[in-house]
Amino acid sequence: MNVASLNFQGWRGYLELMRPANIVTAWADILVGFAASGGMIFTKLINGEASFSILILLAWLLLATTGLYGGGIVFNDVFDAELDAKERPNRAIPSGRVSRQNATLLGSILFAIGIIAAFQVSWLSAAIAVFISLSCLLYDALAKHHPFFGPLNMGLCRGSNLLLGVSAVPAIIGERWYLALIPVLYIAAITAISQGEVHGGKKITGVIALLLIAIVLTAVLALGLLGEYSAIAALPFAVLLAIRVLPNFIKAARQPVAENIGNAVKIGVLSLIVLDASVASGFAGLYYGLLVLILLPISMKLAQLFAVT
Repeated sequence: MNVASLNFQGWRGYLELMRPANIVTAWADILVGFAASGGMIFTKLINGEASFSILILLAWLLLATTGLYGGGIVFNDVFDAELDAKERPNRAIPSGRVSRQNATLLGSILFAIGIIAAFQVSWLSAAIAVFISLSCLLYDALAKHHPFFGPLNMGLCRGSNLLLGVSAVPAIIGERWYLALIPVLYIAAITAISQGEVHGGKKITGVIALLLIAIVLTAVLALGLLGEYSAIAALPFAVLLAIRVLPNFIKAARQPVAENIGNAVKIGVLSLIVLDASVASGFAGLYYGLLVLILLPISMKLAQLFAVT
């Protein structure tokens, strides 16, 4: 084994903690929020007319969500170190590849990067970033152990991440705040069913998760009632989302064993990109939706290399 290989093995533990495939889904949140922010930002972007300042703005937001999501995921493993030592001993911390102290430092640095990057956009963006950081810590430390507040808390993290993208135009937040409810419900469904990922779950939890997914799919198309949103453009992506997610969630609801639940959670997390592409296309058109959807194969490839859950 050469030096380069040894160095990669040393860094792999840290990359595992950050869940790279999941971070790519967070980028999709920013892109859909960016589209929903209105004005000419997304139009100029998709037409290749975006100014350097607009691209820099987007880059700061993408860096911000990378730090915030990465930090939240790292601290999840920090708080779960003792439990993982029993249930998932191969994870980076219990296996000894990354110390708990170094993981804590990594998570703190990532949160700092996220907040500082958001501050480069606006005070409002920074405030949202702080809220996301605190919400992640609350979930990691306490809320995830509660069957109701856990899914709600995680949903708020993702909904706030979408609003971070909208904050590219701060004045639009007050008009488009309701968009955060879509990822709130979607992630709440995934988080609820994921509670049985190790030891199996309950059928009622799977049924509730399916109901939430159905509400989300309906909401994506119902946004067409808004004058600035095209349900026709969103429809192909919504159909793709239903095809990817519903069979796995139905199987997990009927047979709530650990394997079925794990598959449903993995597909559900990665399909966040499809959900975001649906909403983004409604606001910015088919081509912008396809731009967001390009992130899906990237996330799926990373999911083959690093764990998603």
